[in-house]
Amino acid sequence: MFTPVKNTKVYEQVIEQIKEMIVSGKLKKGDRLPPERDLVEQLQVSRTSIREAIRALQIIGLVECRQGGGNFIRESFENSLFEPLSIMFTLQNSKPQEILELRKIIEVETARIAAEKIKNEDLEAIKAIIEQMKISEDNEYSAKLDTEMHYKIAHASENFLVVSVLSAVSSLVDAFIKDAREKILKYQENKEVLLKHHEDIYSALAARDKGKAAEAMRKHLDFITGYLSENK
Repeated sequence: MFTPVKNTKVYEQVIEQIKEMIVSGKLKKGDRLPPERDLVEQLQVSRTSIREAIRALQIIGLVECRQGGGNFIRESFENSLFEPLSIMFTLQNSKPQEILELRKIIEVETARIAAEKIKNEDLEAIKAIIEQMKISEDNEYSAKLDTEMHYKIAHASENFLVVSVLSAVSSLVDAFIKDAREKILKYQENKEVLLKHHEDIYSALAARDKGKAAEAMRKHLDFITGYLSENK
């Protein structure tokens, strides 16, 4: 199953072998990795090297540890990018503005793709979210509804990578500019503007108009980015 490792950076080669087995299909989502003692024997490395490799795979989101059950290839990867992105964000002294710019790059094209692939049940879910936005007086809940709508659009694109990246990026936005987002929603005129943006996005998606969906999303994210730039 595995081959002996002979290198100074032992744990990195352990990681590479596990990654190669995932790529080749020998390990699939949900598969349990062999116990540490078996990996030590098969790879002919120390238990410390195995643990270092497993920890690194957990950090990048490929492996998860289940209490009392061992280590498994993750079943779901939607949130697995958040931790490494968060670490890079902090180490690079990145600004929330950069995250918003990345989100805009991703979401404009996502809206275009979603307009072509979106299903009726997706449209119904998005419409229900907008109806809740109209009646909500809770700023924090409104922000959650906003995020949920963007996730629904991403899922409608039927592109796993888009969903995963957007999930990680949006988590960074939530973590680093939560207060700023709440400031936007404090003002009634902003609530009305954002609601109109969401209705325009929904209308374009419902019409399966790719160009209008992309433009409506661009307008929405330009407003948020511009507002936060002016109100740092």
